[in-house]
Amino acid sequence: MIQNIIFDFGGVFINLDTDAVTRGLNSYGLIAPDPDLLSLSEQYEKGEVDSTTFLRRVQQGIPGSQQERIRQIWNATIADFPLRRLDFLIKLKESGRYRMFLLSNTNALHIEQVRENMGKDLFDRFRGCFETFYLSHEIGMRKPDPEIFSFVLDNNGLKPEETLFIDDTKEHIESAAGLGIKTWHLDVHKESILELNKHLV
Repeated sequence: MIQNIIFDFGGVFINLDTDAVTRGLNSYGLIAPDPDLLSLSEQYEKGEVDSTTFLRRVQQGIPGSQQERIRQIWNATIADFPLRRLDFLIKLKESGRYRMFLLSNTNALHIEQVRENMGKDLFDRFRGCFETFYLSHEIGMRKPDPEIFSFVLDNNGLKPEETLFIDDTKEHIESAAGLGIKTWHLDVHKESILELNKHLV
């Protein structure tokens, strides 16, 4: 029986514009994803570089760019947070039936944008729904590395077979499942977190 739920953030709760960065970089004539930029973004998600360094290094790789414009392009990924999802989460928390955790690959700039978009009150209410709020750039690990799932399990004394992990990225789901964690690969184009009860049986 499921006693613990580990939630992803982007796509599961907050909507994302996954093509925003590509569109923004296209405006500078960059068509294909740059391997160096992808590597840098992963370092940033693990907290290995800070926001100032991240913006400076991206700017260095894009002739004619400005850091503020890069920040805007980067944060355009963060879209809206439907309030019905927050209401659902609050009710689930108030039921007291599950231990609830958040586990997100993210970075300081995106979290700042989330707070700005939601407002402090709503963001604090959201964060308060979770026993622990695990952000990749704060803990130095990122999905799909198995170590991040083991870290969450071990730190909280969770049994994999009693734990459901919800994410919209297949490779993250596969990594968690490899440790015996129950999973729900949420298809954001067809499903909603509001359908969670179907996956708790």
